[in-house]
Amino acid sequence: MKAFESLVLAVVLSTAGAATSAAQVDAGAPAQTAERPAATSRQGDQAARRAADLRYQIGQMERVLEGAVEHGLTVTRDRVQALAQVPAELLVSDNAHARGFRLEGYGVFFDVAVPSFYTTLTWSLRTLDQNDLGLDSALRALQAHVRTSGDPNLEQALKRVELQMNPAVLAGSAAPDTQGARTATGSAASTSTGTPPAPPSADDPILADPNEAYRAEVIEALKDAMLAHSSSLGIGPTEWLTIAAKGNDDRPRLAPADSDARIRMIRLRGSDLADFLAGRISRDEALQRIEVRVF
Repeated sequence: MKAFESLVLAVVLSTAGAATSAAQVDAGAPAQTAERPAATSRQGDQAARRAADLRYQIGQMERVLEGAVEHGLTVTRDRVQALAQVPAELLVSDNAHARGFRLEGYGVFFDVAVPSFYTTLTWSLRTLDQNDLGLDSALRALQAHVRTSGDPNLEQALKRVELQMNPAVLAGSAAPDTQGARTATGSAASTSTGTPPAPPSADDPILADPNEAYRAEVIEALKDAMLAHSSSLGIGPTEWLTIAAKGNDDRPRLAPADSDARIRMIRLRGSDLADFLAGRISRDEALQRIEVRVF
C-alpha cells in the first residue's frame, strides 16, 4: 500500500513539474515576440531618417542648380548690355526651376528648366527687317538728321541702334560723319570724358547668336555646380550624377521660340566624382570627364 502511494505521489509531482515548465515557456513566448516588432520599428525609423536627409540634400542641390542657371543668365545679360547698350528691361527672362530624384540602381537625376533668353529690341528690329517695313529708309532719315544736327548724343544713340540691325541694312546706309562734332572742344563728348569712348565691337559672336552664348554659359555653370556641391548626395562609384537641362517652353506670346530648345544631358560617373573629391584628379580633368549630349 505504501508502495502504491509512493508511486501516485511521484506521478503527481512529475505532472506538476511538467505543467510548471510549460507555463514558463508560454510566459516567455510573448516577450520574445514583442522584441521583433520593436527591432523592425527601429529599422523603419532609421530608413525614414535617411530618406529625409537625402531629400534635404537633394533640395539643397536643386537650389544650387537654379542659382547656377541664373548666374549664366546674368553673365550673358551683362555681356550683351555692355556690347549693344541694350536697356536691362529689354532683356527678358524667367526663373530657373530644378527637381531632383534618386533612382535606385542608377544614381541621382535632376530635371532643370532653363529660362529662355532673348532681347525684345533685337527681335523687333529683325522682324521689321525681314518684313521690309521701311527700316532702311528710317535709318537713312535718322542719319540725315544726325548729320545736320551735329549733336554727339544723337550720334551715340544712333550707334546703339545700328549695333542691333542687320549688317545688310547698314551696308546700304552711309554712316554720318560726325566724328568732328564728338571731338570738338566744348562738345558734350569731349567735355565729359576728355576723349571719345571707344564704341563696342559689333563683331562679337554673342550679338549674332545670344542664345548659343547663353547656353554655353549655363552648361559651364552647371558643370561647376556638379563638382563643387554634390559630395553630400552619396553617389556610388557605379552610379551617375545626371542633369537634364531644357529650355522653358513658357514665354510671352510675342517672344520668338528658341529653335534649338533641345535637352542637354550633362552627367558624371560616381567613380570620377569620387576621384575629384579625393584629389586624385584635377578640376580640369574632372570637367573633361563630364559628358554632354544633346537630344
